[in-house]
Amino acid sequence: MLSTLILLPGLLNDARLWTHQVRTLAAGREVLVGDLTQDDSLDGMAERVLAMAPPRFALAGLSMGGYVCMEIMRRAPERVERLALLDTTARPDTEEQSQRRVSAMEVARAGGFGKIMPTMLPNLLCPASLADAAITDLAKDMARIVGQDAFIRQQTAIMARPDSRAFLPSIGCPTLVLCGAGDTLTPPDRHREMAGLINGARLVMVEACGHLSALEQPEAVSAALATWLG
Repeated sequence: MLSTLILLPGLLNDARLWTHQVRTLAAGREVLVGDLTQDDSLDGMAERVLAMAPPRFALAGLSMGGYVCMEIMRRAPERVERLALLDTTARPDTEEQSQRRVSAMEVARAGGFGKIMPTMLPNLLCPASLADAAITDLAKDMARIVGQDAFIRQQTAIMARPDSRAFLPSIGCPTLVLCGAGDTLTPPDRHREMAGLINGARLVMVEACGHLSALEQPEAVSAALATWLG
């Protein structure tokens, strides 16, 4: 029976975020990408992923996908063989972050959804990635496909996420914590914090990389995941 890897995308990302990883890691295993567009709570997202998952699986998530990973670990730790948290944080939103999300949702509802991803890109990508049209065009097209309604659901879920720091020491499976060295949204210190709280976690920093590491440095991320799955 094939082992299974489940990959969870971030805000306004679809399965294309993980294109290189799906292709590279599929030898000898089933690779699935979870759907995080249908629910307005991390609870709902986690339950949807668990419903489509086999009894045991490896689990990796980037950004919002990492928040869902932590919720899955709270609900069904016995089902997760190994865990990878990429460009994410165990901390809840600050008041300022939540207010920015509320403002973005208001812009989207007022007909400005098309402006959201172009505005976000300088915070999501390192300068070299921001200058790469293949990366920026894909990020904008993923946002277009995910759409306004799912964006509002996702932001609602993200704002309500708990502080997971006290929970992390209970994680007992092999864990990878990976961060783009130039990630300004969930910076390296957040990843050092998580890795320090999870017993035996391996910390990887990816150079020349921002928040969307799986897209910006796909080879390095796939290599780190392959070692983690090893």
